[in-house]
Amino acid sequence: MKTKILSAALLSVLLTMPACTDLDEKLYDKVTTDDYGKTAAEIQTIVGGAYATLRGFNDTDKGGTICYPTCEYVFFLSECASDDATIPTRGTDWYDGGRYEQIQRHTWDAKNVMILSAWKYSFQGIANINSIIYQVDQSKLTEEDKDKVKAELRGLRAYYYYQLLDQFGSVPIVTSFEQSELPAKSTRAEVFKFVEDELTGIMDKLPSGVRYGGFTQNVANSFLARLYLNAEVYTGTPRWQDCMNAAEKVGGYVLEPDYFTSFKTENQVSREIILAIPYDHKEGTVGNYLASMTFHYNQKYAFSATGTYPWCGNGISAQPGLYSSFDENDVRRKSLLIGEQINMATGSVVMMDNGNPLIYTEEISKFSNALQNEGARLYKYEVQANDQWERDNDWVLIRYAEILMMKAEASFRMGFTGNALTFINEVRNRAGLESLTSVTEEALDNEWRHEFVFEGLRRTTNIRFGTFFKSWWEKGVDAGADKKRTGVFPIPQDVLDLNPKLEQNPDYK
Repeated sequence: MKTKILSAALLSVLLTMPACTDLDEKLYDKVTTDDYGKTAAEIQTIVGGAYATLRGFNDTDKGGTICYPTCEYVFFLSECASDDATIPTRGTDWYDGGRYEQIQRHTWDAKNVMILSAWKYSFQGIANINSIIYQVDQSKLTEEDKDKVKAELRGLRAYYYYQLLDQFGSVPIVTSFEQSELPAKSTRAEVFKFVEDELTGIMDKLPSGVRYGGFTQNVANSFLARLYLNAEVYTGTPRWQDCMNAAEKVGGYVLEPDYFTSFKTENQVSREIILAIPYDHKEGTVGNYLASMTFHYNQKYAFSATGTYPWCGNGISAQPGLYSSFDENDVRRKSLLIGEQINMATGSVVMMDNGNPLIYTEEISKFSNALQNEGARLYKYEVQANDQWERDNDWVLIRYAEILMMKAEASFRMGFTGNALTFINEVRNRAGLESLTSVTEEALDNEWRHEFVFEGLRRTTNIRFGTFFKSWWEKGVDAGADKKRTGVFPIPQDVLDLNPKLEQNPDYK
């Protein structure tokens, strides 16, 4: 019997040692190639493990063994480093060694545990996929069937590498489960080319049409469009026409008439979602608990008279000014919770422990000592009274509205303002807003901000529109070379210590 063993530590530091050497470490996965994986059904079960890793992983570096969901790694770096979200310190809560303050103020360094967690999340997913591809290669499937299965896996791996490209820029590219030597970094341009080549190279082997929760041609073209949308940031060369071409190939989806359909508890019914991470607390150990991290401790009494909603952490808030930046008629404004909180069952006012009514305010007095009720809260994903703290709303990775907005921006950048208006107004009209008669860069930026509020796109949008390095609430102008040092995060120090072939990103040395 041949058994391949992957360790949790191995996955965390990007294959920095041979895959079979240290059997004393905690097992992450065990792959047996002689007695399993001989049939198509068994292979599909194994492939399901690649999607399961998308949900999150046990991250002991963050102070416990709880399984943290994907939304944390997307949210903390993509939203809390932007001008949209913040995690202020409230008394003794949410300080945690200053990790969130560093993200807010753009003063992070290579030892920030949130940055390490994001690195580990993506490379754990990549290592898991590499092990499954190895298993598929050892199976009894026909070569044609192997290619189809591996195309789906390579697509998922390309998604992880896109995240690394966006967050860290230059990273190692590892595609073999059997690689034993320490990997060196590839340049950001090389990582871009790898992601592009993988997505285009698997296209004809992927399923066509609409399939919820699976990697299809539509998904590949959607991520290609996103890659090309940001090509000028990643490589210095704009690819607007390529962005438009890829977006035009995405079909079979519509804007749901109700903006919030894509965020309901049973959001798998949405005809707008192109790819989402399925969450079901009854089927696994992890769920979508982003709302639990945003609500005040006593918000649970707004859903049940006895406070049976399991846990509210009073952490994440909207930055001051975000709520008021929405037009009053914009239905997307309801993505944020503000004002007095009322018990849904009894109609009584929810009280804080100090005896005052729970009234969320848009303003936050001070990042380092915010009051418990300060800051609008995330209310985008549907909340139900009988929810677990890990809820069943699938986490949306990409949806059709983004396709329309990519078409709008690409058209605008190429000078086709009439086309840009058509696409942006389709998105605006669904939100209850009047059509624009002209389009500007500021209008595009605002539409991206409001349509995708708290969906993990804002940092990338800030960078693309040149606003990431400017000052905003509790953050000054970014320091460093050309004021753009923070455009990528540093390679985590723990990773550098384990792999001397890796060099720190410029301006973090």
